[in-house]
Amino acid sequence: MKDLLKTNCFDVYETMIIVGNCFKNMQSKAYKELEEISNNIYDVCLEKEHLNMVVTKIIGMIARGKIKELIFATVDKSPHCVQLHYVIKELENAIDISNIKIVNYVAVDNKLIEIPIEVISLSKNLSKLKERM
Repeated sequence: MKDLLKTNCFDVYETMIIVGNCFKNMQSKAYKELEEISNNIYDVCLEKEHLNMVVTKIIGMIARGKIKELIFATVDKSPHCVQLHYVIKELENAIDISNIKIVNYVAVDNKLIEIPIEVISLSKNLSKLKERM
């Protein structure tokens, strides 16, 4: 696992997995599932780093044209880690990522659960979420 913010923008591969820093320790079996997808795993702690720094770093990596798939994986229920899933909308606002496959997972009981982008968008809009309840 590599530190996202300390990685050279040219040191990226087709499938890039970005996890919360605590993911491997808290959800080790789910982490192994991610390793089966790709060993190109980067970690970042959004309790320590600002979301904008992460977005800017990923934009630089995408600009090199090597990334075909981005996977975001976090532990569930973390108020800090959930921000990692919000990176997608920030990327869309900044650059064209339509040619990149995006997948989001949360880990619960050492299992990966795929989260649709619509759920992530809704989680940022509390008033709409309230209307749906």
